[in-house]
Amino acid sequence: MLTSNPPFSGYGLGLRKEHYCDFLETSVPVDFVEVISENFMVAGGQPRHILRQIRARHPVALHGVSMSIGSAEGLDPHYLQRLKALVDEIEPLFVSDHLSWSRRGNFNAHDLLPVPYTEEALDRVCANIHQAQEVLGRTLLVENPSSYLAFDGASMSEWDFIAAMARRTGCELLLDVNNVFVSASNHGFDALAFLAGMPAERVRQVHLAGHSQGRALLIDSHDRPVCAGVWELYAHAIALLGPVAVMIERDDELPPLAELLQELSTARALAAQQ
Repeated sequence: MLTSNPPFSGYGLGLRKEHYCDFLETSVPVDFVEVISENFMVAGGQPRHILRQIRARHPVALHGVSMSIGSAEGLDPHYLQRLKALVDEIEPLFVSDHLSWSRRGNFNAHDLLPVPYTEEALDRVCANIHQAQEVLGRTLLVENPSSYLAFDGASMSEWDFIAAMARRTGCELLLDVNNVFVSASNHGFDALAFLAGMPAERVRQVHLAGHSQGRALLIDSHDRPVCAGVWELYAHAIALLGPVAVMIERDDELPPLAELLQELSTARALAAQQ
């Protein structure tokens, strides 16, 4: 029987290699960091000795982008074993991945493709989460992704699908507030209805990020500061949640670390007002 991830209410940053020296040579005022799991799982990837040194200073969350939880073929057992080896070595705060799929056979799209919100897809997703949790020996956090298209024939909303998934598997949730904002804009649903439909007691972590305007849709680009609309939605979200870990996610156009820490201070201040 897997146990729930203990509540953790710290504030952190996504750790990128441009800021390794800051974290190794100075005292950075964060409660945790998050890294992309796959960067430390492949030959020629980022060095684990760096991650071990940072882990000695801060709790580390492992955030995956290639588990392919929505894959109709089931999960790749070799991927799960590599991830388990990393989990066993680092002993992370959380292990998370996305409610999406990216793999078919030997092809990996390196993108977070949407799942159809149907009973058939729910059965497959839940089976995959059970498989991952059994191999890893711990409760997985599953993130709501941004999406740019939707399948016909959905029998439930995204938030109803997520609630059913969490109920059936015992998994917990990573609520990406920027992704809610982006998807609500792209698909025309009410972002507040999404938040109200989420099982708040299952949320353990929150992501905040920036996005950009494409030709017709918002793009979850992680290359800009968090915008006013996402901050407003975050304030609504944090009022509904218990203790959660909150972090700023930035992948491109990385600013100096001080700018990211200022955004983190804004997240703290908004939470303190609730």
